[in-house]
Amino acid sequence: MKKTLVVLILIACFDLLSSSAYAQKKFALIEKNVNASANELFHDLSTSKDTLILSGDKWIRKVYSINQDYKRETDEYINANSVKLPLTHLSKGKHVFVVEQMPMKIVFVIKVLRDKNLDAKIKDGKRTAARNDD
Repeated sequence: MKKTLVVLILIACFDLLSSSAYAQKKFALIEKNVNASANELFHDLSTSKDTLILSGDKWIRKVYSINQDYKRETDEYINANSVKLPLTHLSKGKHVFVVEQMPMKIVFVIKVLRDKNLDAKIKDGKRTAARNDD
């Protein structure tokens, strides 16, 4: 009787842990550029890990990404100081992002961990940009 109860408790714990671990899987990871000249550009993911946040003192002219098949999936002209780019349209895998902030180009990597069609709740991703005219 005790063995059956212990086995049932272990199965319940394992099932609970495996389902919560799957639900908390991140959408993407970022490998930031740690170069000293890249410190002028703030580049990070949102708390939900499905949006890229870029901001800086200089204007961001353009943002593009190249996936592991050498195809551009993001190619946006920004012309603003900050922007939020949704990552939900990107395919699963490694993406090299290039941010043109004249006269520099800052390069970093985003790894998309889930397929773009997995999350039905975030179908219509929109970018938002803001200018800081001083």
